[in-house]
Amino acid sequence: MYEERLARLREQMAATGTDLVVVGPSSHLVWLTGMSPHGDERPVLLIVSKDHAGFLMPALNADSQRPYTKLPFYTWTDADGPNAALASLLGDLGANRENLTIALDETMRADFALLVIDALPGAKRKFLTDTVGYLRARKDDAEYAALKMNAVLNDGAMKAGFAALKPGVTELEVGQAIRDYYLANGAKPEFVSVCFGENGAFPHHHTGSRMLKANEAVLIDIGGRKDGYPSDMTRVAVIGDKPEGFDEVVGVLERAVQAALAAAKPGVAAKEVDKAARDVITAAGYGEFFLHRTGHGLGIDVHEPPYITGASETILDEGNVFSIEPGIYLQGRFGVRLEEIVIVRGNQAEVLSELSRSPVIVQP
Repeated sequence: MYEERLARLREQMAATGTDLVVVGPSSHLVWLTGMSPHGDERPVLLIVSKDHAGFLMPALNADSQRPYTKLPFYTWTDADGPNAALASLLGDLGANRENLTIALDETMRADFALLVIDALPGAKRKFLTDTVGYLRARKDDAEYAALKMNAVLNDGAMKAGFAALKPGVTELEVGQAIRDYYLANGAKPEFVSVCFGENGAFPHHHTGSRMLKANEAVLIDIGGRKDGYPSDMTRVAVIGDKPEGFDEVVGVLERAVQAALAAAKPGVAAKEVDKAARDVITAAGYGEFFLHRTGHGLGIDVHEPPYITGASETILDEGNVFSIEPGIYLQGRFGVRLEEIVIVRGNQAEVLSELSRSPVIVQP
């Protein structure tokens, strides 16, 4: 798989006029090689050209990383520093020429990037957006299978959270029930946000000691990770009677989700998906209470391209995976967000979750 990804990268490099791709310890490196070397201040870099690739690798980590790749290591010690090893690698890459275009990992440490920039002062520089980033945004069948599996597992975690709801329970206790479900099913909790009542009006609320009361809304936003890929989903519940206006808000958001799903197709700009959801919410009179973008990409990272914003000119393509998560947040009352992860497949947006978006009603 990783040899095939490296070959695809070289094809994309040729298509974009990119001479070198420089990748640090990051999710880009995990996707491209399956490797996650120890990360500290010692420079670790994978550099790829059209016909060669190699790692700048601290000598003390070389033996532990050797089983994971056949690519050559250009090792360096603390006593000598990385410059000579980097110069040797760049020489073998044919980088000692003018008019180079290099693509730098935008997520790696700045001092790693400066090490390469200083070694190639005349090179034209860009980030990995149109090379590794472009490829990562188009999920293959194996990635789809992993993301689908995690989405269904997340459905079970959400049900475990709903099952823990009762008067007097704390957000932290419900969160622990969700974490326990992940661990019991071989997954790692990635994030758990349990929001009771007015806390649901904060899009990034930190789960706390707030106790649940009767006749309150509950918002739960959770994700776990298994086999290298995560999940992400938001659902809502009510314990007892629904707060005033709750049904209306849920109805508006359901229509917004449906509009965004209908708009999300290959060839459509991401901003049009955001607009589809936002127009529904604005027309219903809640526009000022939709406080964030409509979605974000999901892959190895929980947040990655494509971003579904009102300004994004990104053109959606087959294999793109992202969230559709419109929300309405009424300060001091409650918040509602309905979040799905979708993949663009077969000229439509396919929802990965199998859990209904309808609010769960819990009798106190």
